[in-house]
Amino acid sequence: MHLYQRHISIFGGKVFVSALLFGLIFASCNPVKFVPEDKYLVSKVQVTVDNERINMESARALIKQKENYKILGFFKFHLMLYNLSPKNKEGGWLKRIGEPPQIYNEELKLKSEEQLLQYAYSKGFFKASVTGEIKKKEKKRKIEVVYNLKTGEQYQIKQINYQIKDTVLQNLYFNSPVKAELKPGDAFDIEKLEKHQLNIVKLFRDNGYYYFSKDDIKFLADSSNHNQQVKVDLLIRPAANTQIDSSKVFRRYYLNNFYISVLPGNAPVTINRDSTSVFSDTLKWGNSTLYQNKHVRYPPSLFDRTMRLKKGDLFNNSNIESAFIAFNRLRQFRFVDIQFSEIPAVNDTSLLDCYVRLAPLNKQSTSFDLEGTNTAGNFGIAGNLTYQHRNLFRGAEVFQLDFRGGVERLQHMSNGVLNYFNTTELGVESSLMIPQLLGPGNFIKQFDRFLPKTVITVGYNYQRRPEYTRTISNLKFGYDWKSTEDIRNIWNVLDYNKVNVFNYDPGFIEGIKDFYIKSSFTDHLIFAMNYSWVFNNQRWSKVKNYTYARFNIESSGNLLHLISLMTDKNKYQEIDSTGNIQAEYYQFLNTRYAQYIKSDFEYSHSFSIDKFNSIVARTFFGIGIPYGNFDVLPFEKKYFTGGANGIRAWPVRSLGPGTYKASPEEYPNQTADIKLEGNLEYRFKLIAFVEGALFLDVGNIWAINEKDNRTGALFRINSFYKQLALGTGTGLRMDLTYFILRLDLGMKLREPSVVENRGWIIGNRQITNNDFNFTFAIGYPF
Repeated sequence: MHLYQRHISIFGGKVFVSALLFGLIFASCNPVKFVPEDKYLVSKVQVTVDNERINMESARALIKQKENYKILGFFKFHLMLYNLSPKNKEGGWLKRIGEPPQIYNEELKLKSEEQLLQYAYSKGFFKASVTGEIKKKEKKRKIEVVYNLKTGEQYQIKQINYQIKDTVLQNLYFNSPVKAELKPGDAFDIEKLEKHQLNIVKLFRDNGYYYFSKDDIKFLADSSNHNQQVKVDLLIRPAANTQIDSSKVFRRYYLNNFYISVLPGNAPVTINRDSTSVFSDTLKWGNSTLYQNKHVRYPPSLFDRTMRLKKGDLFNNSNIESAFIAFNRLRQFRFVDIQFSEIPAVNDTSLLDCYVRLAPLNKQSTSFDLEGTNTAGNFGIAGNLTYQHRNLFRGAEVFQLDFRGGVERLQHMSNGVLNYFNTTELGVESSLMIPQLLGPGNFIKQFDRFLPKTVITVGYNYQRRPEYTRTISNLKFGYDWKSTEDIRNIWNVLDYNKVNVFNYDPGFIEGIKDFYIKSSFTDHLIFAMNYSWVFNNQRWSKVKNYTYARFNIESSGNLLHLISLMTDKNKYQEIDSTGNIQAEYYQFLNTRYAQYIKSDFEYSHSFSIDKFNSIVARTFFGIGIPYGNFDVLPFEKKYFTGGANGIRAWPVRSLGPGTYKASPEEYPNQTADIKLEGNLEYRFKLIAFVEGALFLDVGNIWAINEKDNRTGALFRINSFYKQLALGTGTGLRMDLTYFILRLDLGMKLREPSVVENRGWIIGNRQITNNDFNFTFAIGYPF
């Protein structure tokens, strides 16, 4: 991700901004501008409940008429925009992006009371009562509405009577964990009953009952004469008045034949397999038939692996859903449809034929992106050229080739003189995704049920900077699979990187000769294995709370070190100018290999307040421990902070480690072995595609090796919390459909490197331009 980042002055236009804000607020100070004379503006809506067992969020959602939305907890910004529009004009862009006033409606108030009462009943509070109070402000033509819900005692389930017509279904239900979900003594809760109903449907449909639906399950409740207790009858029988023959509902179905149609890329999805002009090839194997054409071909084994269904299997709806997800994960098809058709029974066995229709994406594609870049105030330009082939070897393999090039104009301080230098970065990377297990993973058969992919990546990167030139060659071989809809696993069995650094600037080397980090700028080799576990339940189609978590662990050099010891290899010796041995280590391919273990964990959670407001919190902790053959983490494996995705009040790589403060002449390049970071961001909708944000960031990085002689850089358990940097700020996010453009202005609140006043800035010294940092980036920070 490329970003703009620079220090700016914020004071020059403060008079203009203040005047503009004052004008806007003054122009919209009449909130009842569009409220008819005989009506009232709903200024406040409250819901009070006397029982903690009632979910307040659910209760508030039932209110039919709410007050106008707020941002920042108090400012009805969108109503203000609406009121800025001319009163004598029907339309206008301010009315389109604003929100009209919420005018009090007695009928909606009564409906809200009824909804709250029904909600309380559904939770077993059969003696609940709701009163709606209104507080009018006649002169201001405003009204406040308060709904008071008093629940009374909650009814409990006294006993459950089971009326299951079919004995096979009865045995299946009684012997399943589903039955234990509902038992006597539980609170009577219709939402829980409905969830139990869906779980029963899932149980039966996963055991062959193709026609079974929730209409075939009914609950009857009797609360009369039971002293705040309810008798529940659970009825499982074919629903009346349906088009489905009732005898089929309690009949088990087995899979028979499979018919798979692969449509041409430009063909409409309504085409069926009987269109001979579209399907030129027909391939049969076992009980499967594949219809395809010469332009789009796939092997039969692909469908066997992806669907994992076979003749004679009981119909299982969960397996069908898994097959649907698996087809989409292949990244081959723009349309996937799986249907079933009943055929005449054979030997009293009810059968279903399966029909799969697949519409492929374009087989090959090319894209080119051009973007502006800026790192710490150094402007540049970069381009990406990407080629993708979605069926390279006709087995749904996805091949991707990326070319990248970029140039930046860098300000470089050398011997006290400011020079300019064009930095250059060139890179190429190719990846091949194969939808099956290859290599050592093939022996782990339990992976098969997760439909894993084998991923092979090869790349080369060239970087020319004023301080040095660096090349990085890499090779990855690993697996990618999803164990659930929300959990993704990435296991790289081999992650090989060879880093060569040369053409050093003498001044740069002289500047770091006494620093522990000098070793990071030497040739080294990484021979690692790593694993990532990722949880993400975010759904872009829904505005709701979501959680993201990622755990990484990586180990490098242990296998090479074991081989070196077993083969009794000689250590390479580094000798300084005085003839003393400076370091001894093993080599592989004539290069010192790194040995370390590294792990980190990231967690973020988004809480949606309403459609205009949300809060997102994030925390991150990571640690890398070098040992053995290389006593420092490779530069590319070290942690850093600051910048658009870290503590935004500091430029990237300019904060820390600990209380260390780099010289202003140094290029910002501070890295370390431990990172701790926390972020809190409040996001609010402004106008159209523009969103605002307020944020608070805290954290720092630290070194763990005593050889690091940067003052204050070392992590100490009894003092690290005193070295946390703190920043705040505000920003804008612009949703441009395909990407989100982000602008953030961060301000330092606490500077760890400052001893006076424990680093606190506000109220202790004058705020300067250096206390602010502006960043421009693509996408949300977390």
